[in-house]
Parts: sequence; C-alpha cells; structure tokens
Amino acid sequence: MEQQFQDHNIQSIAVFCASNDGIDPKIFEEAYLVGEFLANNKIELVFGGSKLGLMGQVAKGALDNNGKVTGVIPDFLKSKEVVHTGLTSLITTQDMHERKLKMHDLSDGFIALPGGFGTMEELFEILTWGQLGLHRKPIGILNSNHYYDDLLELLQKMLQKGLLKESNMNLLLVSDKIEDLILKMLEFKPLPVPKWMNKDQT
Repeated sequence: MEQQFQDHNIQSIAVFCASNDGIDPKIFEEAYLVGEFLANNKIELVFGGSKLGLMGQVAKGALDNNGKVTGVIPDFLKSKEVVHTGLTSLITTQDMHERKLKMHDLSDGFIALPGGFGTMEELFEILTWGQLGLHRKPIGILNSNHYYDDLLELLQKMLQKGLLKESNMNLLLVSDKIEDLILKMLEFKPLPVPKWMNKDQT
C-alpha cells in the first residue's frame, strides 16, 4: 500500500488480534495488509509478541515493509504463543495485566482485528478505560469480512435497551478498510474529562 498520511499525531498503534490463523483466508490476508499499511505510514506497531496466527501476519506485514514493531508478551506465554524473535523490540512482562498496561502506555491508539476471548477482553477493557476517562486515545475495530457484524448488532441492542450511552458507543470507531479506520482515528474527538477525574474539583 502507498503512504496515505504525511503528517499525523498517531505515532504508534496497538493491534489486538488472534494468535491463531483461523479458516478465513481474507481475514488472514488483511492482517498482513494492516501491518504493511502501518509501516508505510511510519506508524509503529505494538502487539502481543507472538509469531503465530493473525499476530504473526500483522508483524510480518510491518517488518516486510521496514516498519517498527514492538512486541509485549508476559513471561509465561513466551513458549505457549511462540514468541516472535525478529522484532524491533520485545518487552517481557510479569503477567497479562502488566502487558495490557504496557501496550496502553506505548500506543497512541488501538485497533481490534478478528480474534477470540483474548482479543475481546483487550478491546473491552481499553474501551472501558476510555469510558471512564482513564485515557483519551482512539479505539477502532477493523471489521474484516464482516467478522464483527454480530458484535456490532449486540452493541446496538445495548444502546436501544438503555444500558449503553450513545456517547460511550461513539468511542468505538468501525470500518472494514484500514485506510478509512485510520482516518477516523485521526479525526477522533475524545469525551470531555469527567468531573470526578478533576482532582481540583470540590
């Protein structure tokens, strides 16, 4: 992919995705293209550090195109997930909680590609942190081959039932094209800082 964005304020993006290949070749191919796109636009990839599955494809896409790639993996998963040894940087954490915090600290935004329980957990935790005002960074879903259609329908039901505020729903940016998703992330306007987060508030 050709470079699309010359000047932007997103220098690094954490990508959450599966450490399995899955059975959908389009999803597998698009994971590589995400890494390629980030590299071509000088955006550092921060990811879970595995060389397997969609994780490995995103990293390969970035590394094949001279991108900067940082992996963050807890010590106990180094053998289970088969850690990627060809990265720009590899950070080992003590546990999953430290891993997520480190990925947050290293990233200017977050994108969820298709994945399983781990991807869902990472996505919704970072959304919850944004809802609570703990960060003001853009969060996106790349809806590769309609993978997230059912989840997006569920979120609409949460909204309709009054269990999710529209302002919080709008924290989640969605597109089926990485170029469009990055544009939305660049244009993202965070929620106002909650009053209770202002320590000077009496």
